[in-house]
Amino acid sequence: MKSTTWAVKVLLAVIAAMWAGSALAQQPPMSEDLAWKLLELGRTIDPPKTAALYAPMQQKEPYEGVKTERDVKYGAAERHLLDVFTPDTNSSARPVLIFIHGGGFVAGNKRNPGSPFYDNIMLWAVKNGFVGVNATYRLAPQFVYPASAEDLASVVQWVTEKITERGGDPARVFLMGQSAGAVHVANYVSHPELHKVKGGGLAGAIMVSGIYDLTASPVGDAEITYFGSDPSRYAERSSLRGLLETKIPLMATAAELDPPRFIEQYELLKQATCKSAEGCARTFMLPQHSHMSEVYAINTSDTRLTDEILEFVKTGK
Repeated sequence: MKSTTWAVKVLLAVIAAMWAGSALAQQPPMSEDLAWKLLELGRTIDPPKTAALYAPMQQKEPYEGVKTERDVKYGAAERHLLDVFTPDTNSSARPVLIFIHGGGFVAGNKRNPGSPFYDNIMLWAVKNGFVGVNATYRLAPQFVYPASAEDLASVVQWVTEKITERGGDPARVFLMGQSAGAVHVANYVSHPELHKVKGGGLAGAIMVSGIYDLTASPVGDAEITYFGSDPSRYAERSSLRGLLETKIPLMATAAELDPPRFIEQYELLKQATCKSAEGCARTFMLPQHSHMSEVYAINTSDTRLTDEILEFVKTGK
């Protein structure tokens, strides 16, 4: 038992040393203590334990300099709700960042009582010149494919029609999703028949740790719950083909400590887009982070992911 523990510590030390060497190129680096804790959690999806690491770094309400509009209805369903974050003083028309949460297709929300997530993404958005929109959507098993992508179409339509009066620019709307949220963003972008706004209504789409090709590897129970159990439908219900055809600029990321399938799907999308007519998507592997820390870290001093987002928004590629 002692030898096993020693071997694990040696392995962690070697990986940490490798990170320390690469961290010199990162700005700003993650603290060594936090990096160790994420490494010890490993390639698991553990929202409570990861949230405990990041919640102390996040702001608490009331948020100074920010106006929040909660639970705005964008459709008829009970979960057709969104929050809008704007600066509390008037400004020129801002680009809009819409965030779509994850939850394995069957759970999740735009915000849980007492939690700083995902307000943290909205606060970062306002600080960095955006209007922030944080939306939720219908869940499986009651609502299955393509229900959630249809909900995103309604969110984009609402933003297109309503965001000007809230200081946003409907011509500069960026749609960002993480995990299952990234899957829904990808499905919305890749299936134009779902769009309620001409051309999809987006200046860009940002997909953080998503699944893009259901045929590339065995699907999990959560995906079966949403996409169905018939493998013959998986190709048409995947987003990869449509992502290669869309003219909407794309950014895709994954985390170094993601479960392997997310990294495989990231690499698949990265390589495929570079062979498409539109050329390579903007892609970025986020070092040191896990599946949940990648978004829980937004609005902290670790700006590695958000720096990429800002550059994507600035350049359009």
